[in-house]
Amino acid sequence: MKKAVLFIPLAVFLILVGFLAAGFKLDDPHRLPSAMIDQPIAPFSLPELKDPNREITNADLTGEVSLLNVWATWCPNCLVEHPELMRISEEENVRMIGVNYNDERNKALAWLERHDSPYTFSIMDDQGKLGINLGVYGAPETYVVDANGVIRYRHVGVVSREVWEKDLEPLVDMLQDESIAER
Repeated sequence: MKKAVLFIPLAVFLILVGFLAAGFKLDDPHRLPSAMIDQPIAPFSLPELKDPNREITNADLTGEVSLLNVWATWCPNCLVEHPELMRISEEENVRMIGVNYNDERNKALAWLERHDSPYTFSIMDDQGKLGINLGVYGAPETYVVDANGVIRYRHVGVVSREVWEKDLEPLVDMLQDESIAER
């Protein structure tokens, strides 16, 4: 009888592990849904990183398809994705806008000076207000924003060549074609 009682905790543990394993197989554990998809970027007014006297608003995110990349100096994966962002900014036909998230201006400027900047401009979101409105979980995150300032896609994590080619580039191309057709 005592031996049977000893196996009950083990059986409960194995059942819980089974449920956990099944849960990981049901969906992509890296997928973090966003309520902001197909919604315009909420109104904001924040300083530009390099020129704090220049206020950037959501209107600055309209007019052309853009990648909105959330980055920070404290983010090790931001450094990992940086070479690909540089390649995209140099070789691809898409505007890239940075959102420097929960960071210090002097550190961010030094980081961009050291590693170069792929961004047309970077928004200084030192208090994380824009990040909250976007639903940012952390950095890096990259959003595809259409020419009307509507968020069409969100990628959480590093933008690699594979992510660019598989997920981002086809959508950017499609949105750019739609934008041209609307003119």
